Amino acid sequence: MADLKDFAEQLVNLTVKEVNELATILKDEYGIEPAAAAVAMAGPAAGGGDAAEEQTEFDVILKAAGGSKLAVVKLVKELTGLGLKEAKGLVDDAPSAIKEGVSKDEAEGLKTSLEEAGAEVELK
Repeated sequence: MADLKDFAEQLVNLTVKEVNELATILKDEYGIEPAAAAVAMAGPAAGGGDAAEEQTEFDVILKAAGGSKLAVVKLVKELTGLGLKEAKGLVDDAPSAIKEGVSKDEAEGLKTSLEEAGAEVELK
């Protein structure tokens, strides 16, 4: 049981880049789609007794692309693993969800990255 707790701790402390790499590995080597991986990774964290009152999953919502639409499209493409056309579609259809059900740390990292590119972002 202690090993599982350590493993859960490691998952919770992953950086945005590490989460994206993990999603790629899960998809390429095991056939698990990244959205399913996010749900699977968030599931154990949501089951904690003490943290039940605190929000554990966040949605990253792009409210507007801002002045640097091209930079935002490129960043959305990189962060989500979508193709260029799909990333552009998300940005054009703002407000739209960039990622759903992610940890607080990942959500804040995504928000910071997107805001640095000029986008308006909201966490729910």
